[in-house]
Amino acid sequence: MSLVIANCTLINGVADAPIPQQSLWIEQGRIKGIGAINELSAPSTVQVIDAAGKYVIPGLMDGNVHLLMDLRLENLVRYENQFEDLIAEAAQVALKNGVTTVFDTAGPRQPLIAVRNKIHAGKVAGSRIFCAGWIIGLDGPYSPDFYPKTVEVASTVMVERINSLWAENIGPNLMWMTLEDMLSEIRSYVGRGIDFVKYASSDHRGWGPPFLVFSAEAQAGIVDEAHRAGLTAQAHTTSVESLRVAILAGADIIQHCNITGATPIPNATLQMLVERNIASTVLPFTDRRFKWLMDKFGPESPVGQYFAASDQNVRNMVRCGARLMLATDGGVLAPEVTTDPVLVNSWAAPGEDNLSELGQGHFHWLKSMEEKGFPPMEILRAATVNIAKAYRKDKDLGTLEPGKLADLLILDADPLKAAENYRSIHRVIQNGVIVDRSNLPLRPLLTRPPEPSAFGASASRAHPVGRFPLCC
Repeated sequence: MSLVIANCTLINGVADAPIPQQSLWIEQGRIKGIGAINELSAPSTVQVIDAAGKYVIPGLMDGNVHLLMDLRLENLVRYENQFEDLIAEAAQVALKNGVTTVFDTAGPRQPLIAVRNKIHAGKVAGSRIFCAGWIIGLDGPYSPDFYPKTVEVASTVMVERINSLWAENIGPNLMWMTLEDMLSEIRSYVGRGIDFVKYASSDHRGWGPPFLVFSAEAQAGIVDEAHRAGLTAQAHTTSVESLRVAILAGADIIQHCNITGATPIPNATLQMLVERNIASTVLPFTDRRFKWLMDKFGPESPVGQYFAASDQNVRNMVRCGARLMLATDGGVLAPEVTTDPVLVNSWAAPGEDNLSELGQGHFHWLKSMEEKGFPPMEILRAATVNIAKAYRKDKDLGTLEPGKLADLLILDADPLKAAENYRSIHRVIQNGVIVDRSNLPLRPLLTRPPEPSAFGASASRAHPVGRFPLCC
């Protein structure tokens, strides 16, 4: 497809300021030329989009999503033979809202790779997917690492079937092994088509102080195995010690670096993070969401202290110049979850500024970082080129330059003036093709409205109010 986007203000992710009166010539999915419209040698038959008065930016990226996020027994039973459909639906929700590339950091490897390949081949619409498969060292969905109560109500056969699809050979059994045998199993997993490696530096149980999953030596070995295969390695951390050990192990990326319980990141660790130029995702709250959390849980409660430290960590990382990336930990949940009393009474309740809502969470991330004083151009880079570089995809993605893939957004308003303007999407273009946003998702499953019960409402039940977040 041949396309020219004419007379826009270009924010290419490279220059420190917008460039007015620019036109982009796109051929066969890549940017062939950039300049004044009369400087391009595009054929006269090319399709032209007049973008006068509009702003063109690189396609947005999300450095941490879960395209199959709803792991509840009810959901996986209902859609057990449609996991690929759920993943494709989530990828289309992301693309519809301007996220042209996502990095799935925790999910079932086989269906993720299947959908990734279909999108890459142009057989299925959706945000471009890169995936890690499962988190090395964690067990599957129906285990103490995620939903432990499921083993009390589901059959052993189903529990093992689901857990094995997710965890395969890289679950907690690795911790019984010698270092050499553990790395051999990881080497086998790395060879099964994943795009990057993610491992657990700390656990994922979320009910108390986290423990280290792997020793410092083992973590360094995992990172080395990833690098030997030409892949990046990232760590799941939820404490100051798991963060420190992952940095020393040489991890390329730290996920949700700001989550450290009630203890803020020590200055020495922040300095080490900056000096080693390690890319870090953060999960920030907008001022409105943070106030909601404090009002709900109380600033002196364990949950309140947890989120106060999380907020302080983000501000400190902005202040010290850490290399930050946009991430939401987001996914699509079944519609009935939005009225589930357990979720409504938790930190991740649906509503305003919910970071984990795929398709909307990235807008909340951008707004929250603006509120924390992150410079506008750095906000844009955190959502584009920083992610591309961290995942070693910057040869093709992250900036708008000749030769790169034509992933871009045309906005009606200047995103550098206000983060809210990222919502003013006029066009989404991926691989040089205009995305028909009106039809996405193509086959709604979880995004369908809930069907009313034919038998009326049941009696209400009491539920616990607070719990710590489980971040992947």
